[in-house]
Amino acid sequence: MLSSVTQSGADQQGAQLYQAVDEPFYLPVGDEVSLFEAAHRERIPVLLKGPTGCGKTRFVEYMAWHLAQKAGAQNGYALTTVSCHEDLTATDLVGRYLLSSDGTHWIDGPLTRAVKSGGICYLDEVVEARKDTIVVIHSLTDHRRLLPIEKKGELLKAHPDFFLVVSYNPGYQSTIKDLKHSTRQRFVSIEFDYPVQALEQRIIAREAGVDAATAESLALAALQIRHLDQQNLLEGPSTRLLIYAGRLIAQGVTPRRACDVAIIQAMTDDTLLAKGIRQVIEAIFP
Repeated sequence: MLSSVTQSGADQQGAQLYQAVDEPFYLPVGDEVSLFEAAHRERIPVLLKGPTGCGKTRFVEYMAWHLAQKAGAQNGYALTTVSCHEDLTATDLVGRYLLSSDGTHWIDGPLTRAVKSGGICYLDEVVEARKDTIVVIHSLTDHRRLLPIEKKGELLKAHPDFFLVVSYNPGYQSTIKDLKHSTRQRFVSIEFDYPVQALEQRIIAREAGVDAATAESLALAALQIRHLDQQNLLEGPSTRLLIYAGRLIAQGVTPRRACDVAIIQAMTDDTLLAKGIRQVIEAIFP
């Protein structure tokens, strides 16, 4: 989440437009900041991969602010975020003709606007989009840096400050939903995972507003749940869910109940699996 003071909005395609005024909270876990900086200097597109709720989106928001500050800008770079889904079409990204009482007029999509104006364009969970949609970004990810607008018969040259970032969750990849090699090999890839326990504890304490002991217990619970050997446990609890539980605890909800609704019920509907997770929670929050 961006800091509380931002400029934001959404367009008809559901793209979120942000420009941070204050620094978004992010704790680096490795060399991801320096890698992103190097790729940005060379305008090499970046692929972020990692489990749900591990901080990929927050990292992009932080980098939009961080890079702007290094360049001497007063606010963060413009950040256009598109949440990809199975019905997302190339038209949704590029633009379309609309009919009105004044006739037909063209409306740019979020990708086209970002290509024209510069800033970071972030396609979140890009693997969810239709494969024929993803092809439209190919010419933006090599030396050409061009966006074809077929309906207008145009080739749009990307703004010098335009930078493309995409993300996806390898845990959900399959033969049906996976990035084609022709797409993957157009990006440098930065791998994310859940933070180590000590770092996750700091994040929970900061974001949920709970004391250090509660944050430590939530981080420990997450560590133990993620190590459960359960066939149906595709992913452990995300840092986001731990923060939600912490916020409920800060509002007076008992720790066990907060973990039940924010972690256990959010993770699974499997009775046996939920029982195993609940045993971990009850051991940590007696």
